[in-house]
Amino acid sequence: MLSVITVAIQRSVADMAYSGLSVAAHAALGNRHWPPAFTTPDLRSSYDIVIIGGGGHGLATVHYLAARHGITNVAVLEAGWLGGGNTARNTTIVRSDYLLNSSFGLKNLALALWADLGRELNFNLMYEARGYVDLAHSDGELEHFTLRANAMRLRGARADILTGEALQSRVPELDLRSPKRFPIAGALVQAAGGVVRHDAVAWGLARKATAAGVHIFQNCPAVGFDIKSNRISAVHTPRGRIACGQALISVAGASGAVAGLAGLDLPIHPVNVQAMVTEPVKPALDAVVNYNAGLSYVSQTGKGEFVLGGATDGYLSHARRGSFERLEDVLARAVQIFPFLSRLRLMRHWSGTADITLDGNAIVGRTPVDGLMINAGWGYAGFKATPAVGRCMADLLATGTLPDLIAPFALERFTTGAEQDDAGIGPYPWLH
Repeated sequence: MLSVITVAIQRSVADMAYSGLSVAAHAALGNRHWPPAFTTPDLRSSYDIVIIGGGGHGLATVHYLAARHGITNVAVLEAGWLGGGNTARNTTIVRSDYLLNSSFGLKNLALALWADLGRELNFNLMYEARGYVDLAHSDGELEHFTLRANAMRLRGARADILTGEALQSRVPELDLRSPKRFPIAGALVQAAGGVVRHDAVAWGLARKATAAGVHIFQNCPAVGFDIKSNRISAVHTPRGRIACGQALISVAGASGAVAGLAGLDLPIHPVNVQAMVTEPVKPALDAVVNYNAGLSYVSQTGKGEFVLGGATDGYLSHARRGSFERLEDVLARAVQIFPFLSRLRLMRHWSGTADITLDGNAIVGRTPVDGLMINAGWGYAGFKATPAVGRCMADLLATGTLPDLIAPFALERFTTGAEQDDAGIGPYPWLH
């Protein structure tokens, strides 16, 4: 696994052509002459900013720090390998079909940025606006979906409500006629929703940031902080102490543990979220489809594999370990809407750790420690928000001004009563 990731990250196809060797020639040579996309620099004793977490959000932040603000004296500390956490453990879905202004605004900016990010990075992120189809299972649920669709339209986004033959025409593979425990009443369809290749996002952002002068360190976790007079002054790592003016914690499921090193007690819960992939077959599904009853979402990759995901395991865990119970739940619902899936074999399944807050929405912005920022609590919604939250966090770190788009997600909302409990964020049993 690691060797494949290392090889894949080293060069884009354009760079291979420039080097004068074909892909086949590089393979025949065992990739020994394939120059790395970035080298591991010597660790400096100080940086202007330290980003803790080398996933999509952390890397997007350093990209925009360099691209928008010219700030490159930045270190990224990744405890494992680049993009090997939740960035590599999600189901690649991007969408913005949310009800609240706060959730919609940030995700819709991200959706607009995804469309052009590959060109900006000069790296193919495989963004495909296939359409996101969110199935409703009762007239009441469809009425709520219509409310969401109308709210999206008022903000300038396209959203369609489809029923009957119109829905069947949009997703011909759907089984709308067979008796089901949860019948399909209709769907909210966002044409701009779709998928983005998750590992390409990490590689493309890292390649661009390091070319600008940012330092990235893999297998280098943060193990402590120096905080004096309630202000951060340094981050400790196994490689040594790093003095810094500011730091950002952006470590997904490890957020509570890392924030605890700075004396912060975040209102979040770590839970497993599982996904799985089938053997590849010919193209059969050109949209992302979400079956809301119990949750099972399905899409097909460019290679022909079907990617399936579902609800959280329902108990607190850092294990990143799959369970047959959840696998069975997801597959049972997927087969109800797409009976042909029953003939496919699963190749593998995996689990990531989602950090979920009391209202199911993220914690983004400042912490009570001066100079220490937080980006946590994304649950299901983290990957889709990657470029938008990266840009907003870069603006905050560079200017000291909190962008309006992330202001509603401040940590203090849990003490002021300004929670952001939205629809479409995923089923979290402890929220209700």
